[in-house]
Amino acid sequence: MSRPAVEVADLLHKQGDRFIDQSPWLNFQQLSVLRAIARCRTAALGGHIDQCSQCGHQAISYNSCRNRHCPKCQAQARQRWLAAREKELLEVPYFHVVFTLPQQLNPLCLRNARILYDLLFRASAEAMLEVAANPKRLGAQIGFLSILHTWGQNLLLHPHIHCVVPAGGLSADRKSWIRPRYAFFLPVDVLSSVFRAKFAHGLRKAFAKRTLTFTGSIAQLAKPKRFAAFVDSLFGKPWVVYAKPAFGAPTQVLRYLGRYTHRVAISNHRLLAFDGERVTFRWRDYAHGNKQRKMTLEATEFLRRFTQHILPRGFVRIRQFGILTNPRRSALLALARRLLTAAMKAPETCLTDTANGSTWQCPHCNGEMRIGPNLSASQLESRCRPLDSS
Repeated sequence: MSRPAVEVADLLHKQGDRFIDQSPWLNFQQLSVLRAIARCRTAALGGHIDQCSQCGHQAISYNSCRNRHCPKCQAQARQRWLAAREKELLEVPYFHVVFTLPQQLNPLCLRNARILYDLLFRASAEAMLEVAANPKRLGAQIGFLSILHTWGQNLLLHPHIHCVVPAGGLSADRKSWIRPRYAFFLPVDVLSSVFRAKFAHGLRKAFAKRTLTFTGSIAQLAKPKRFAAFVDSLFGKPWVVYAKPAFGAPTQVLRYLGRYTHRVAISNHRLLAFDGERVTFRWRDYAHGNKQRKMTLEATEFLRRFTQHILPRGFVRIRQFGILTNPRRSALLALARRLLTAAMKAPETCLTDTANGSTWQCPHCNGEMRIGPNLSASQLESRCRPLDSS
């Protein structure tokens, strides 16, 4: 891939000092990240001399900052991570489920990033695990990978979790692998309701422990009654949970994961132009047919948007839950593979027929009765003759 015409580092070289002077809200972590990006692959970080083994030509290579927020330093980390995950994939389809916070929570997220993003992980994971364990839904112990993104294509705050989950899970007694009953794995309306309730409960607990910070436009939320009313109002907002249909084999899962892991708020290749004052970049307008558009911002506004996606130091943004948690991952994955292999060798029970709703037998020959599509009264009348006619 060719070197981009404009990089985030270019904006920092030209407008970084001005942006920092205008932004007293910047914390030490954010300042450290901006400094690292500005110095990445420059003489400031040192480097080494590369030499051709044939002709002896030499060239200087500068060191990378290796910061996880740097647009230039994620490719190698992504490849190492994906190589490690390859050993953990199961021979089943995988689903992609996305949990999104209402925008009304954005001001609270900006001032309490560590607490609210951790709560986002926990509430979404607990919702998945609880709904999946319900015998009326799936009745299985599942495992999945969760990845935090805090941005939208326009760089505005948009906290959401991407979950990649195998289709099915272990039975409660861990003697069989249970396959999903629904085309979209688990019902998204139920997931949304449980997710909202768990997040709201977590908010109330955090407030009771006095761990939340309220400044600026949300200072009034520090009052118990105002905060309680705010949390209650969230139940009237849409809590979007989106589930994509299952996608293919483990090799496809790795390619799919590569789009979401180790990403930063914006890649350098989306930057189109920078005149020293204003920067233009590409973005996809998902609200209007996924159209690709261009946006031009003052460099300081662009840096403000970019900086709000810098995570707290040490915050883990890729996590695993359920049967994929570290203490038992290897043993449970081995068990899942044995059960899946045994199921493949056993006589087929025709999963497709079960999925079509076969639940009863013919009263004459005990054959399997398949439930067909719904018909209206008029359709039934046109297709069926009266019972007393012969």
